[in-house]
Amino acid sequence: MPTEDKKRKMLPGCIEVRGAKVHNLKNIDVDVPLHEIVAIAGVSGSGKSSLALGALYAEGSRRYLESLSTYTRRRMTQAERADVADVRYVPAALALRQRPGVPGIRSTFGTLSELLNSLRLMFSRLASHRCPNGHYCPPSLSVAAMQEMTCPVCGEKFYGPGAEELAFNSTGACPTCGGTGVVRNVNEAALVPDDSKTIDEGAVVVWGTLMWSLMKDIVRTMGVRTDVPFRDLTPEEKEIVYHGELKKHHIHYVNPNTLEPAEMDFNYYSAVNSVKNSLAKVRDEKGMKRLEKYLEEDVCPDCRGTRLSEAARAPRLRGIGLDEAAAMTLSELIPWVQGVPASLPEEMRPMAENICESFMDVSKRLMDLGLGYLSLDRAASTLSTGERQRVQLARAVRNRTTGVLYVLDEPSIGLHPYNLKGLTGVIDDLRADGNSVVLVDHDTQVLKHADWMIEMGKGAGADGGTVISEGRIEDVSKNPESVIGPYLSDQYESRIRPAAQPDAMFERGFIHLETGLIHTVHPLDVRIPMGWLTVVTGVSGSGKTTMVLESLIPALRAEISGQKLPGHVKNIEAEGITQVKLIDATPIGINVRSTVATYANVHDELRKVYAKTADAKAHSCKAGDFSYNTGKLRCPTCDGTGEISLDVQFLPDVKIPCPDCRGSRYSREAFDIRRRAKDGKEYSLPELMNMSVDQVLHALGGLRLLQQRLQVLHDLGLGYLTLGEETPGLSGGEAQRLKLASEMGKGQSDSVFVFDEPTIGLHPQDVRTLLRVFQTLIDHGATVVVIEHDLDVIKNADYIIDMGPGGGKEGGRIIACGTPDEIRQSPESLTARFL
Repeated sequence: MPTEDKKRKMLPGCIEVRGAKVHNLKNIDVDVPLHEIVAIAGVSGSGKSSLALGALYAEGSRRYLESLSTYTRRRMTQAERADVADVRYVPAALALRQRPGVPGIRSTFGTLSELLNSLRLMFSRLASHRCPNGHYCPPSLSVAAMQEMTCPVCGEKFYGPGAEELAFNSTGACPTCGGTGVVRNVNEAALVPDDSKTIDEGAVVVWGTLMWSLMKDIVRTMGVRTDVPFRDLTPEEKEIVYHGELKKHHIHYVNPNTLEPAEMDFNYYSAVNSVKNSLAKVRDEKGMKRLEKYLEEDVCPDCRGTRLSEAARAPRLRGIGLDEAAAMTLSELIPWVQGVPASLPEEMRPMAENICESFMDVSKRLMDLGLGYLSLDRAASTLSTGERQRVQLARAVRNRTTGVLYVLDEPSIGLHPYNLKGLTGVIDDLRADGNSVVLVDHDTQVLKHADWMIEMGKGAGADGGTVISEGRIEDVSKNPESVIGPYLSDQYESRIRPAAQPDAMFERGFIHLETGLIHTVHPLDVRIPMGWLTVVTGVSGSGKTTMVLESLIPALRAEISGQKLPGHVKNIEAEGITQVKLIDATPIGINVRSTVATYANVHDELRKVYAKTADAKAHSCKAGDFSYNTGKLRCPTCDGTGEISLDVQFLPDVKIPCPDCRGSRYSREAFDIRRRAKDGKEYSLPELMNMSVDQVLHALGGLRLLQQRLQVLHDLGLGYLTLGEETPGLSGGEAQRLKLASEMGKGQSDSVFVFDEPTIGLHPQDVRTLLRVFQTLIDHGATVVVIEHDLDVIKNADYIIDMGPGGGKEGGRIIACGTPDEIRQSPESLTARFL
């Protein structure tokens, strides 16, 4: 059948993108091979995500959704058309976004991975249930059939619980903690931080801040001495101060304003009740922040942290309850689940096999990605970025599809070089099933694994948006135009910082941390040298996040503010440290009103400069009028947001640039107020807001403060951002560096900076900029601690703390400490193999 073969040969071999102008793409044409692994590389801000997510994924998913009925589409949020002239032969697309969102307090590994759904179903349909009189009934089909069960012992009729009634986010929640597993108690140590003061001098801080100072007068009438140091009071007197009864007292007092004596009846609020009273009245985040220092979190005494009510813990399957099953690690739980069908009566086995199979499908992917050490009840907020990223990947790829386009945005985030094998294995499986994979990444190990590469560049922002090289990996690495080329063929010098001498390491002092057991991390005893760059490494799940973010930072903060150390921290010594700053990749600001200029304190200065111009005086405008949030010069149509939302029935709400101000956020009048800049041209403030940091730096000579602030952004490698760019839309790496802007150039010898994976979203070229930023902080005396997997950062460390050797129960110990050369000698360290 020659004609059949001919037809088959005519099948399209690639997605044809023509005239793409998404974000900064410069009307590009590019072919993306189908059924292969295609990597898109390029420096930060060069347009990689614009091509992958903005063009390929946006069109692939939109066309698929448009094939559905109007009725279905009305119930879904829909995407608008991508700014592309034509995209041909694009399959239905699924995307794995960069930086999974930070999970809430109710989220666990079980809910994130959706494994808990199957487990609850097992306990609802297959377990032996307890009758109201406390007898257990053997497993039967009645729950699945929604029929009443009859207790074989006492004859009582009752219904077995549905899966929903076993959920801690629903009716199965423990009533004491509301399904969060933790309760908030008043921390009595924080109520009287300095017991050398007398009550009259303000020893009980909450009576000064939360409650009326009248409490001091009332407590005096109750027989407590208020003029002796608090530590000298008798236990009975302290008891009255902390827990005295809430009742009315008649007191005589002197009115401080009129100095007239007066008398009145007043309720006595003890120190503890003062906090509880304020807690009951809290309405917002700000009020909660004020109270947080007087509260401590404890494990819920009723559910012992399992989050489940007594009734939800009652059903028994293979001899254990749902709380015990959720506390097992995934690798322990899998054989337990496999044994469930055989433990049941014959007629229930088909249903049991069905439920267990859905559990095994999801867990197989999680095991492939090396997450077997996590228990289902582990709070999602304690997982590292790499762990959350892999849970998300497992969810995205659990179904064996074919002919789908998977767009993966930086799947290697948070993964140690050793863990990348699992990731590349999953990507190979996707391709073997007949799918196409497009991945945006910077990790050279992942990029080398691709079949084809498209490199965007050459620079970022306005200097990017074009394809500078494409082809097989070996072609790109030899291409003289390529920026990533030298990094693919390892033709570059990785160490760019001066190396520290091992014997001088602890001369400037050190931070000493001792912790007890927590999660899967063993008791630790660790020293961090002050004034150097310390990198904490180790495979994913080895306990880096727990050691640094859950132990070191809270312990330092408690030590600085003179409060009680976290429960699992035994001791911390940090002489001379008065501030600790965590720089992580959480997005900056939540709405479109936060821009690069407002965040970096450039906008306020510009407003002052423009308020002094002759034009501004002619229009009688003050600095406040130039604010696009509240000033009179903001655009009245969009209220200074630069965009308006159109409600189109049956279609998604369309956000379009405001037709009046064209996205500038300002009214026409603002464009008339101009100022002659150093380069001889006249600019209005809205025009400056539309220029990049580097362009404004060039134009605004002579304004010292502004130049300093803009120069800092340039030195952080953010010169390509426009001043009016919205901060929530920045990538993780950009957000981290922008947070640093206010810290640069100050003396920092009393500060510890902690970076959580700062190379997220950074090209090897940008990693070098980041290392220079670290060096600047260290030159100013700062102590820098970095959690990192990037080998270039690790090679540039002064001191490395390597955790492991494996993840979860196989990890949680410190394997080796020392300079990079000392780590290389360690036989146990997995990091050493890659150095």
